[in-house]
Amino acid sequence: MRDLRTPRHRIIHPAFRRLSVRAAMLLFIAAGTGEARIMKRSRITSESHDQSNRLYAANRPPLAPSPLVKLPVGAVRPSGWLRHQLELMANGFTGHLESISPFCKFKGSAWADPKGQGNHGWEELPYWLRGFVDLGYLLKDKRIIEGSRRWVEAVLAGARPDGWFGPESNRRGPDLWPNMIMLYALRSYHEATGDPRVLKLMTGYFRWLRTVPFDRFLSGSWQKWRAGDNLDSIYWLYNRTGEKWLLEVARINHERTADWSGGFPTWHGVNICECFREPAQFRQQFQDPRYLAATERTYDTVMGLYGQVPGGMFGADENCRRGFSGPRQAAESCSMVEFMHSFEMLTAITGDPTWADRCEDVAFNSLPCAMTPDLKGLHYLTAPNQIQLDRRNKSPMIQNGGDMFSYNPYGYRCCQHNVAMGWPYFVESLWMAAPGNGLAAVMYAPCTVSAKVAAGQTVQWTEETDYPFGETVTLRLRTSHPVEFPLFLRIPRWCTQAGISVNGKVAEKNSGPGWVRIVRFWKDGDVVRLDLSTPVAVRSWKKNRNAVSVDRGPLTYSLRIGEKWSRWGGTDEFPAFEVFPTTPWNYGLVFDPEDPTANFRVEKAAGMIAPQPFTPDAAPVRIHAKARRVPAWKQEENGLVGAISDSPVRSDEPTEDVVLVPMGCARLRISAFPWIGTGPNAEDWHRERTVVIASHCWESDTPTALTDGMLPKSSGDERIPRLTWWDHRGTREWVELHFSHPRKLEKCEVYWFDDTGVGQCRIPKSWRVLYWIGREWRPVDSPSGYGTEKDRFNTVQFDPIETSAVRIEVTLRPHFSGGILEVRFPK
Repeated sequence: MRDLRTPRHRIIHPAFRRLSVRAAMLLFIAAGTGEARIMKRSRITSESHDQSNRLYAANRPPLAPSPLVKLPVGAVRPSGWLRHQLELMANGFTGHLESISPFCKFKGSAWADPKGQGNHGWEELPYWLRGFVDLGYLLKDKRIIEGSRRWVEAVLAGARPDGWFGPESNRRGPDLWPNMIMLYALRSYHEATGDPRVLKLMTGYFRWLRTVPFDRFLSGSWQKWRAGDNLDSIYWLYNRTGEKWLLEVARINHERTADWSGGFPTWHGVNICECFREPAQFRQQFQDPRYLAATERTYDTVMGLYGQVPGGMFGADENCRRGFSGPRQAAESCSMVEFMHSFEMLTAITGDPTWADRCEDVAFNSLPCAMTPDLKGLHYLTAPNQIQLDRRNKSPMIQNGGDMFSYNPYGYRCCQHNVAMGWPYFVESLWMAAPGNGLAAVMYAPCTVSAKVAAGQTVQWTEETDYPFGETVTLRLRTSHPVEFPLFLRIPRWCTQAGISVNGKVAEKNSGPGWVRIVRFWKDGDVVRLDLSTPVAVRSWKKNRNAVSVDRGPLTYSLRIGEKWSRWGGTDEFPAFEVFPTTPWNYGLVFDPEDPTANFRVEKAAGMIAPQPFTPDAAPVRIHAKARRVPAWKQEENGLVGAISDSPVRSDEPTEDVVLVPMGCARLRISAFPWIGTGPNAEDWHRERTVVIASHCWESDTPTALTDGMLPKSSGDERIPRLTWWDHRGTREWVELHFSHPRKLEKCEVYWFDDTGVGQCRIPKSWRVLYWIGREWRPVDSPSGYGTEKDRFNTVQFDPIETSAVRIEVTLRPHFSGGILEVRFPK
């Protein structure tokens, strides 16, 4: 089956030859009357500091010239549906965390104490504050501005004579991670107010960092993985003060950061979203292209393994786990906003519009459903396929135990605070300062930008659009007098044909993905219109059981599923909800692989889009499709959606008309569909041949090792995959093997992992076999004996059983962990 647009899960650079600025000036294309000069480029570059933007805090030498520069907080003002998201945040849990979260209470907080004494001195308060500060100034909300300033004033007052600031508890070690986040809040406050005390505090703090011995500088854990955030603040300060010694601090910071250039220091989902960008950040100082290539390689790797799903995210329902890569694996709300922030930064650092495409993908398709429509609750995990948002434990199919899916304003700690930056940072990145003292429309949404251009004249562009639901972007200019400057428009990679007009005259008819640069003497009242073609397209996820997803423009579409919201807790003002399906969800799409979009019909809602468009009822665009039920596709016993089977799938059910809504509107969602086939390649639905789950699995190991058929040479064989329960020691653990159909068994063989002399895994103290009888686990009868020998399969025979699942329960030796290399059930 062919895809009708560029797949979002690949890095694609537009097929435009990169041009030098001098060559570009020779290749202007006359448009209309000749007053507008247009050039198409694959990415924005500034080949010298003279050509970069000199009106804003761009990179100073010797840092690489800035392709794009973030505008100060407040330069971009949201309108329409986007402003309403921020208003909902202000009225929702984000705007009231001081009354909801114990970590955000001013009284007794170590962040509010001038000597850094008190409680709750770690990441939660700065997570929230860095979004809360921006939210207030973007909305000009007096309550939020005054509330955030109270915290900022306390932090500024807490700067010590030696340069340290913040809780004293973090100085021990030291643990720099919470301060990295707080610096973002202080930076936003400075951008909004110009308060010089922020620069003074940051200068003193980074001078203090110069005194920290190397063995204690970023010594481990979160701060070592995430020190790219620190690097960003060092460069931010250098570009404002020009203090050369800051570049030495930046170099040391990079050297002491975990090595994101050479691989994955951790497979923790949020860490990857936040940290993969660090090599590209450092490339600004040490201008070796291999650093940018390392960032791109890391992104490609994680998306290639775990991101073969719609929505722009990858499966890491805490950590990425081998064998857990399907569309029911979820991403943290923290991961979404951190990924967006990384994409926003990389767009500015590289000038490559691909990163902006990726940011929109997450913002429009994944982030909205992390929260309730009124933004008064959130949940920890959101997956492309997620049909029931209840409180039941989904572990270990989902890594963490307990409630991860229900909406709760009072829970989920890190995400509860960190999502505050998601929409505000997105707003601030819609427009950026561009080379030649111009402006760039980086991402599209209703807004107004006021910024300096040319020799410092302030102009205002008002952006009128229903994007991402609509196809047209209209820009209206306000300027006190005519002024010449370049305007850059991003053509998204999903758009193969874009039309551009200036004051009603066609300037470009069929522009493909990349940047379009328009230079002219702009005058008050000028209007630029961008028309984006948005055909429906079917994307095939060949690495994920050949599932498909449906796209139109920047939006992916999900099956509309009826929702029943059931309150289970919280308060009347901030309730907690579970959400259950009221209509069938187990559909496969019906289409002709040679012409996959022929059965789709697009329906646009009449009138203006709703202030909150991200609900099934308010969806501004719907797609009508053909589908058939797949009765064998069922929920797991714990309520999780069943794993998808290989497509094409055979179904004898009647063909039905179904409605697809934008993925961001669907809190209950099927976004990665099986598709129905009728030929010899179509298969009956089946669960995975054998699904292996475990009570715990070390992040570098995998439950699938038990049935991969790779036979060990010894118990210490580290050449092949394994499952270990590390770092659980002396505990009672288990693994379960779920079969695609009931099997008759009378024997089980287990090959134990034991790394004596190398690690802390040993042969277990004891074990036993149980089988599922439909309601409970029951021990097998008449076991012959449970062996615990190394370097061989340990075999137990028992009375014959017929079952769909087997559990192996293990008691680990005191003070040691353990593991399994292979399990067999010989006849």
